[in-house]
Parts: sequence; C-alpha cells; structure tokens
Amino acid sequence: MDATAPNLNGLFKAFSVAFNKGLKETTNHYTKVAMTVPSSGASNNYGWLKDLPGIREWIGDRIIHDLSLSHYVVENRLYEETVSVRRTQIEDDQYGVFSPIFEKMGSDTARHPDKMVFELLASGFSTKCFDGQYFFDADHEVGGESVSNVQTGDQPAWFLLDCSQSIKPMVWQERLPFSMARIDGENEQQVFFNDRYVYGVRGRSNAGYGLWQLAFGSKLALTPANYAAARAAMTGFRNDSGRPLGVTPTHLVVPPSLESAARRLLLSEFGVGGETNEWKGTAELIITPWVAL
Repeated sequence: MDATAPNLNGLFKAFSVAFNKGLKETTNHYTKVAMTVPSSGASNNYGWLKDLPGIREWIGDRIIHDLSLSHYVVENRLYEETVSVRRTQIEDDQYGVFSPIFEKMGSDTARHPDKMVFELLASGFSTKCFDGQYFFDADHEVGGESVSNVQTGDQPAWFLLDCSQSIKPMVWQERLPFSMARIDGENEQQVFFNDRYVYGVRGRSNAGYGLWQLAFGSKLALTPANYAAARAAMTGFRNDSGRPLGVTPTHLVVPPSLESAARRLLLSEFGVGGETNEWKGTAELIITPWVAL
C-alpha cells in the first residue's frame, strides 16, 4: 500500500475499528461498585462525604449541614499506551497483522478503570479515606464512638459492598476519557528519522474512595460465619445521630483464589453439612484479579 495521506487515513480508521471492538467487547465491573464523577480540573475534593446528613423531622428551624471542602482530594493522573509500526510493513501490505494489537489496546483501555478501582479497594487496609482513617479500619469515629468495617487476619482478602445507593463505596473520577491519536505525517519527526508510524491512546483519570460505611474488608477465611458477621456489622451502621444508615450489602468481591468458596457461599443450595444454605443469593459475586494483592 502506498503511504499516501488518504491511505493512511483509511488505515487509521481500520485500526480505530479494531480498538473500538476491543473496547466494547471487554467486560468490566467498576460501574457496579464505583460512582463515576466528572472532573474539570487537576483534582476533585470529596471532603463533603463526612458531612452528609440524613432526613429528619422538621421541628423548629432547619439544621444546616456544612458540606466542607477539605480532607480528601483525588488528583487526576495521566495514562497512555503507545505502539509503533514500521513504514515498510505498511508499504508491503503487512498491516493486517496489527489489528489484534489495536484490539488488545482497546481491551486494555476498557480494563483500566477496573484495575484502578479494585486495586485501590484491595489497598484499603493501609490507605486513608475521607475521615483520615484507613478505608478498612477498626477506628472510624461515628457519634464519638469507634466503628469497625474490617476483619483482620492473614487470609486472602474479600470485600462486601453495598452498591445500591447513589453514592457508592468507590469513586471513578474521569478528567478526560481515553482517545486515540497518531503520528503518520510525511514530515513528522518520528516518521522522518525512524521510518515508523506511531499510534497511541491517552486519558486522565483516577480512582478514589466513597463512603467507608458501604464497604467491609475481611482477611479472615471466607466462611458462612465470617460472612454473616460482616453483613451484621454493615446493616448495623448508624450515622452520628444514632439513626440506622440502611446499609444493605449487595456485592461480594473476591480474588480468583476464593472463587470456589464464594460460589459455595452464594450459589449452593446446601451448606457443607447438608443444611439449607441461608446465604444463597444474598449478594452478587464479582471475581477480579485486581484485588489479589
């Protein structure tokens, strides 16, 4: 194929089709556990999460809750993936072999939010959230008392989440969605000096924590007893005034090493001893390698 501008435009369109195919056909889970928040600057501030009020009976004057802008900032980060193609391969009509590469680039782009969100979830035992405590911590302060959303141990971690509310346990913050670009002009430096065409994607985004009250992290064995204790803790969470938050766990997130135990817990009709499995269907199962830290 002659490396003319029209031909190169057509080639870029073909590579874009392959990229979009990988983008659309890749399954991800981050939308289930994270609220997508647009960003218009270098960062977003989520300090207001600690001041969310609840509905109360209006007796006397309104109680004004100050949505403070402090404490928890998520800065956008810049990401890219870039490949180059020899000009001679285009001239010799070998460009067809590159479609799978661009399809994989699309898959990588689609998986990127999952990687960011679930890796951050797994880091919650040692990473702070909006209240200054670790996301999974035994000392979250509520109404002057310490509240725990963690089970400590030395087993592979699993996570119970309430994803039924408008504010979710995690945040996916998007400044600029990924877009594809190219360097294939005859007088471009990369083409002139290296005889290569360059294609890549670029995006700005980051993951953050939402409400810790909507998440529970455990490093104990994934057993019915430990699962039941985690659910009981979450459904018992209250706000600063002592009112129930109405937390209802909806999703269980596990690494591949816990897939078998999780399926027995959530999908089996019967327990290990042949008794009826009371926990069947109580949560949607998410299996992801990104929490296997």
